[in-house]
Amino acid sequence: MKMKTILATCMTIFLTTSCFTGCGSTSKSTSGTTKKNITLTFGSHQSGLPTSGIVQSIAKDYEKETGVKIDFQISPDAQWRDLLKTKISSGEAPDIFCADADPFSLYDRVRPDTNVVDLTNEAFVKRMDPSVLPSISYNKKVYGITFSGYKVYWYYYNKKIFKDLGLKAPTTYQEFKDVAAKIKATGVTPVYEGMQNGWHQVLPLFETGGNYIQSDAKVYDKLNNNTENIKDVKGLKTVLTQLKEFQTLGYFGTDYMSNTVEGAEKAFADGKAAMVLDGFGWEQNLAKDFPTTKGNVGVFVEPWGDNKVLGINPASNAYFANAKSKNKDEAVKFFRYLAKKEVLQKRLDGDPNSLQVCWPEIKPKYPQSYTDYIATLKKATVVQVGVKYIDPQWMDVGKDISAMYSGAMSPEQVMDSISKRRDDQAKLQKDPSWNK
Repeated sequence: MKMKTILATCMTIFLTTSCFTGCGSTSKSTSGTTKKNITLTFGSHQSGLPTSGIVQSIAKDYEKETGVKIDFQISPDAQWRDLLKTKISSGEAPDIFCADADPFSLYDRVRPDTNVVDLTNEAFVKRMDPSVLPSISYNKKVYGITFSGYKVYWYYYNKKIFKDLGLKAPTTYQEFKDVAAKIKATGVTPVYEGMQNGWHQVLPLFETGGNYIQSDAKVYDKLNNNTENIKDVKGLKTVLTQLKEFQTLGYFGTDYMSNTVEGAEKAFADGKAAMVLDGFGWEQNLAKDFPTTKGNVGVFVEPWGDNKVLGINPASNAYFANAKSKNKDEAVKFFRYLAKKEVLQKRLDGDPNSLQVCWPEIKPKYPQSYTDYIATLKKATVVQVGVKYIDPQWMDVGKDISAMYSGAMSPEQVMDSISKRRDDQAKLQKDPSWNK
């Protein structure tokens, strides 16, 4: 989740209460082709669009071709979910809106059956990777269009620092601690953590779901059927306890509470931080912004709780057309344009942070080193995609972990808080598994 300075010049901050429906007319272009003088509003959070600005560039191409302008209105990540709900409920949602999508939370976030255009019969739906369809569907109907390939988060490390200190990529928590201690002794921050964004600190807890599955293959089913309480999943408490220990030992450095995720690149490039937790594309974007780092970056799986399983997240954010917009047909036409093969390729080529799109016809651009490493690993679905009522409380869990670091909450209290929010959400949704 990054937002470059360039975005500030091409996107309006989506924090106003103005009306978001577009209006317009048609006119003749110089070529004689009829063009539409329409503006489609597109609401999103920071991480809903590539930081390179490629989607805005594609939208400009679309405007030249059709006369339809796309007005991007961007909100901070931490505010977007609540703001979008408010806009939808008040009838002021934009013509197109981006929302985080997963199989369990789509209905709660956007109420697709009443607020979103049904895209089931659109030809492009059959061209998306089938694994992403559950995240953009409700009651067997498809409501969204999505582009990101599957996501993973792992640690990137400075090869030179590791080599100079005689270190190897850790595979257990104890090894992770030992590596961090030796790096800290040199005055370098072992692990860069960006707490200001509010979401990053949650990754170790839920991206390591494969480790919990290793201990109990049916743990996700038990949690979803409410036959086990999440606060009783020992692996989760273990990770929280280790995170607290890491912070107490100073392995996140001294500025972790004020750091932003966006600042990780410079800290890494300057040699001030040795390890960074991030997703596919981070290394490539780092090399683009700081060419001297090329070839000096290695990766390893998050070793919290002695995890050795790569967390796979097939879900991502998706775009939806507002069913109550007078321009809903034009919004769908824009989706069709985005789904053109040549436009998909342009999107992938224009986004350094993306190594694939979830459209099988477009070849991924993974480095061979990634492919070889991933082939050696076990893989499993991350918790927020496999377990109900986790992803909707992600930012709240981030606040709890912040409170744990400050000493205001214990790991046990964080677990209790996660459990209570799950219970509250399940009862709100009238989940039958909570009414047995």
